[in-house]
Amino acid sequence: MRGVIVDSAIYRGGRRTTGPLDLSDALAECRASGDAFVWVGLYEPTETEFDHVADEFALHPLAVEDALKAHQRPKLEVYDDSLFMVLKPVGYEPESDRVVADELMIFIGNSFVVTVRHGESSPLAQVRRHLEAMPEVLQKGPTAVLYAISDAVVDHYIDVAGELQVDLEELETAVFAPSGNGPGGDPKSTAARIYTAKRQVLEFRRASGPLTAPVSRLAAGTVPFVHEAARPFFRDVSDHLARANEQVEGLDRLLSDVLSAHLAQMGVRQNDDMRKISAWAAMAAVPTMVAGIYGMNFEHMPELGRVWAYPAVILLMTGVVLGLHRLFKRRGWL
Repeated sequence: MRGVIVDSAIYRGGRRTTGPLDLSDALAECRASGDAFVWVGLYEPTETEFDHVADEFALHPLAVEDALKAHQRPKLEVYDDSLFMVLKPVGYEPESDRVVADELMIFIGNSFVVTVRHGESSPLAQVRRHLEAMPEVLQKGPTAVLYAISDAVVDHYIDVAGELQVDLEELETAVFAPSGNGPGGDPKSTAARIYTAKRQVLEFRRASGPLTAPVSRLAAGTVPFVHEAARPFFRDVSDHLARANEQVEGLDRLLSDVLSAHLAQMGVRQNDDMRKISAWAAMAAVPTMVAGIYGMNFEHMPELGRVWAYPAVILLMTGVVLGLHRLFKRRGWL
């Protein structure tokens, strides 16, 4: 269990204290004192490893199954002896412009908090350090931990949305550059970048969108194991989450508009190319037609016996081609 339990501590009066190493003894001591709770953090436990913790804290089997399997939507479940919440922290990889969504499960109950982390984007270590530096907040018990984790996850949503906004601005520059695709750009590459960006926004929405209902329930103050005094704080989290969701929805709409504009530009460029090809084909058709006529093997054809016939035909073909070139140039076909 040492490799699975990342951190475990008893907090009394908002301050970290030493206590029994055995989880059941630590929980009993916290419940006996009335002003303490135990916080256990685990990282990707197996079923066998988590069974011990689940038994000690009497966690519901369905919640335990969700915590082990991961791949859950953000949600909030209330059981007889505990509250179970699923969060999806997101991270941004600037090297690949990729959004990575991990999972974080929180159990809170009478004098205990159990967190289960899957992935590397969780802010748990920073949250624990931040709370330990604020004993006046931490003394509020498990509710303070639930609020601090939720607030950190949602605040990071806003940071990631800002990174995606920068990517969107780069795509807009590439699409609307004078060349149509940016310096040395490739239309196919630009379309692929836009589609990839939409996939990243979709990954973001899967993490932030479903979290709205759970946070609203916490803000309403109708959830057990959550102190009523925490309602204003969860309302603040709800406001930040709404802002993040509005940002990501705006990004999704803008990406759709940018993709439509890019496809429209490609269509316009293809039409321009077809007009140019048609113009050159028309100019090439004139000398081809004249040469074809004079290449026919008829005995009686006008001007065949004339000395000036050959240069006259050459001049005629050249004049017609130059006239067509000037006409197409004036109309913007060339």
